[in-house]
Amino acid sequence: MITSISLNPSIDRTLTVENFATGGLNRVLARNDVAAGKGINVALTVSALGLDSECVGLMYRDSGSLFEKRLMLNSTAYDFVWCEGSARTNIKVFDRAAGVVTELNESGSPLDESLLKDIVDLVVRHAENSDYLVLSGSLPPACPADFYRTLIQAVDGMGCRCILDADGERLKFGLEAAPYMIKPNHFELEMMAGKQLTTLKEIRNAAYRYLDMGVKVIAVSLGADGALITNGGETLFAPRLNIEVKSTVGAGDSMVAGLAAGFMADRALEDSFRMGVACATARCMTEGNRIMDRTVYKALLDMVSIERI
Repeated sequence: MITSISLNPSIDRTLTVENFATGGLNRVLARNDVAAGKGINVALTVSALGLDSECVGLMYRDSGSLFEKRLMLNSTAYDFVWCEGSARTNIKVFDRAAGVVTELNESGSPLDESLLKDIVDLVVRHAENSDYLVLSGSLPPACPADFYRTLIQAVDGMGCRCILDADGERLKFGLEAAPYMIKPNHFELEMMAGKQLTTLKEIRNAAYRYLDMGVKVIAVSLGADGALITNGGETLFAPRLNIEVKSTVGAGDSMVAGLAAGFMADRALEDSFRMGVACATARCMTEGNRIMDRTVYKALLDMVSIERI
């Protein structure tokens, strides 16, 4: 079982306009609301791979039905600590004429401290039957920046490996609990290293630092340049496949899901990496906020090229 933690779910609202006018009147041609958030995306992608997946965390009563419906339609189990209010809304304004998207993301509602213990108890309860626990994305306002560390420490010794996909202080504190894997992107790794990383060897060497902190695997998404992964014993690089990119939303979440699926099946690092890259690529080939197509994913597996660094 792969359990994904969702603490700051979002409704991704896409508004389609023609010739977006800053400061002027814009008429909306189409609107689409999708239940999302990194934790939701990871869980749905694992389910799309045909594996047992569940999403647990925090959910808001006023908008919960939208999330429940999407998870149920994709055969994904869920269990939430419920609170009053609505999930944050991330607005994406798509200018059809220019082919560009303008994003307006909300931070979310402040989290009542009384809910924190309930969330820890929920995560510990589900970790008992989980092989991998994925902690990803932002935290609600007023939630302690070290909360991912708290959760990783709470499941320590339960045989559940933790994957952390976060940035800033959330990553800094989370590293203190030595998660099994982290997945910074190129920019985040540069921020952690305090310098620019322009070659693959520089990226690899910067990642090595976190192996000394107890992390077993570091995967680095490099955007249009591909991805890199290392466990200290071997470092692998996968260049970007030549595809038509329809959307990059959730590509990193799909990579995490593919990697976790490979690890759970005890695949070699190279095979797990190939699964992660194929998942991310399949997601990029999918329009809007839809989950990647499993048939496309399978076709891409043999197309992923792996180089040793």
